[in-house]
Amino acid sequence: MDQFSSFNAYIQKAITENWDQDALTDYQGITLQFHDVARKIEKIHILFENSGVKKGDKIAICGRNSAHWAVSFLATLTYGAVAVPILHEFNGEQIHNIVNHSGAKLLFIGDYAVKTISPEAMPDLEAIINIPDFSLFISRSESITYAREHLNMMFGSKYPKAFRKEHVKYHQDEANELALINYTSGTTGFSKGVMLPYRAIWSNVEFVMRVLGRYVKSGDNMLSILPMAHMYGMAVEFLFGFCNGCHLFFLTRLPSPAIIAQAFSEVKPTLIVTVPLILEKIIRKKVFPKIQNNRMRLLLQMPVVSKKVKERICQEVYNAFGGRAYEVIVGGAPLSKEVEEFLLSINFPVTVGYGTTECAPLISYCNHGIFLGGSCGIPVDRMEVKILSSDPEHIPGEIVTRGSNVMLGYYKNEEATHEVLDDKGWYHTGDLGTMAPTGHIFIRGRIKNMLLGANGQNVYPEEIEDKLNSMAMVSESVVVQRGDKLVALVYPDKDEIVNFSQEELSDIMEQNRQELNNQLPVYSRIASIELHEEEFAKTPKKSIKRYLYQK
Repeated sequence: MDQFSSFNAYIQKAITENWDQDALTDYQGITLQFHDVARKIEKIHILFENSGVKKGDKIAICGRNSAHWAVSFLATLTYGAVAVPILHEFNGEQIHNIVNHSGAKLLFIGDYAVKTISPEAMPDLEAIINIPDFSLFISRSESITYAREHLNMMFGSKYPKAFRKEHVKYHQDEANELALINYTSGTTGFSKGVMLPYRAIWSNVEFVMRVLGRYVKSGDNMLSILPMAHMYGMAVEFLFGFCNGCHLFFLTRLPSPAIIAQAFSEVKPTLIVTVPLILEKIIRKKVFPKIQNNRMRLLLQMPVVSKKVKERICQEVYNAFGGRAYEVIVGGAPLSKEVEEFLLSINFPVTVGYGTTECAPLISYCNHGIFLGGSCGIPVDRMEVKILSSDPEHIPGEIVTRGSNVMLGYYKNEEATHEVLDDKGWYHTGDLGTMAPTGHIFIRGRIKNMLLGANGQNVYPEEIEDKLNSMAMVSESVVVQRGDKLVALVYPDKDEIVNFSQEELSDIMEQNRQELNNQLPVYSRIASIELHEEEFAKTPKKSIKRYLYQK
């Protein structure tokens, strides 16, 4: 294919050009400089070489984000093996399913995930390696046991006069060579192993380097919040940051709002990559309470004063993210219209991107300077996008895309591959959208989520939920169909409901329903609101698993 150059060459260049700079830090823990990363990669390569790992063998990696997770992944790709990243949120059975389905030879496991697995359930593994210190959790191979026990001796023997920049030489990858298999689910019946070639990884990183490399410099700090085992966090935070020579900080614990806020203030990242859930919690909990009062509303209505007030509010929001961010990129799920409109009204540098695991992940993005509210950017480099509709600007149709970022297919699943990849190379996303003449894409919902109103009109539940989520006492919601009626399931704001009786809460929800219906066409109005006692179950990218609530 045209333009492709080796992805591993990016890794090699980043290491040699930033040799003595800080590279990877476990937040409030260890720091590895680029030369430390190179040494650890080389030791893992020696372990692979002396234990029979061949190029193309599958290496699974499961654990929370950490410097050593990053090293394990980089060592796998630069050796020419195939990485199988596994989300640490998956339970033991799901991890077993992925390891077995992928045919992984080795498993790198984190200290949290190791408690959930059973080695006997993964009989084809030759070894399980602890991510924190690269010790052997279990070995079924004498060669691996010997290599791990004598690793430092082997390294010293290979490099008797020290390991230097000129020794860094990595696997020369080819465009359509398989780089990694990323599973969209851990459940046996739903597991789809997305086969991503080096061209897709390279194309994503090359694009982000081109559009953001001029603003985010080598040596700048970045905070890794999203799971690296998910393509969004892997490509835009981790791989871009590393290849760009940035200093990456990993939140090794579960990222609660308090920990994230503290990390922002200490790390002061130059770029923030996040999902709506995190951004919305910060805005709703830390910003809205300060500005949604009568005094502030009055000031914002006064033209002369309003500009200065908005500048002050923008600076306060900016400071909540560390005060140095060039831009906040949101992806993975729709951003609340209320929060988005607020951020745009104060000229905060926010933008929204769109992608799928099958595109490693980017399909569209644009700089905040040309971002249009409600959109998710324009097609990225080397990707075509079209809307399957008679009027793509006004009538929603399926979003399809083709280009360098698109996967090879689903591992060991030709039937599922043919369902989404047509004979002309178009990947059918299953998302509904429209496209403006400027190329800006607007997501309208998922085809499988679309409901039919009583008169046969298409109803997009995501649009109703967006309005409902901005109303009193609503934390999150799911709109479902019950016969010919639409019902909203609501998880209320747990911090606020303690101040109200059940009867008062029901009255508030009925008021919300009436206000909501006044904003909706007749065919998409809500018949009732049902309170949900627990937070809705979510995917790793924090979108609600709505299929669980349809019945």
